[in-house]
Amino acid sequence: MKVLATYNIKGGVGKTSTAVNLAYHAAASGSRVLIWDLDPQGAASYCFRIKPRVKGGGKKLLRGKTDIGKLIKGTDFDRLDLLPADFSYRHFDVVLNDIKQPQARLTNVLQSVKKEYDYVILDCPPSISVLSEAVFNTADALIVPTLPSVLSLRTLRKLFAFKKEQKKNKARVLAFLTMLDRRKKLHNQVAESWSEMGKWALDVSMPYASEIEQMAERRQPVSCFTPHGRAAQAYAALWPEIKGRI
Repeated sequence: MKVLATYNIKGGVGKTSTAVNLAYHAAASGSRVLIWDLDPQGAASYCFRIKPRVKGGGKKLLRGKTDIGKLIKGTDFDRLDLLPADFSYRHFDVVLNDIKQPQARLTNVLQSVKKEYDYVILDCPPSISVLSEAVFNTADALIVPTLPSVLSLRTLRKLFAFKKEQKKNKARVLAFLTMLDRRKKLHNQVAESWSEMGKWALDVSMPYASEIEQMAERRQPVSCFTPHGRAAQAYAALWPEIKGRI
């Protein structure tokens, strides 16, 4: 079982859209996929038409007092399940601070289902926190949507610096440009130099497209309602590239 985390220190960059669409394409290609909505806002749960509620709350889940198998919900798609968000997840940092070996806690929670899924995708809230450290320790790769702007690239460098401090983490960073608008000069400049950034820079970029914003209204991955749209085609190409890198 491989664990991927859609992560960024910044909010509003498309982490949930990425998690939902990658999970969809991974399952459509034949893999067994679980998406864990770690964000208390519950956007991924909403997109899959599942109530963002976990019986017993996040505290019992992290402490291993809840059977994760009883919390997982099926989605409308074959081979794709979801562990919902819960508003109590906003206290995850407090709970993790009170637990021995907090960095290993997410790994321990997923231990009982590791034979049931090929991929687990963690949809993470925007932060640098104890939860982030646990994600870094659990994930095989951090999938980082990155806006083509100076400040976003600066934030990406901060992520590398923070991750370097966490010496025991195993996650590798795989970043891609998102909300790329070719009408903007700066976006084109960043895109032209992107491939020179390093091995962590993915080739596929995500265009600025209205259909991504429509996901919240449609409550579906973009390929379900605009299969030939630019965003759908980009996500369809992004998943094989990520799979090949991990």
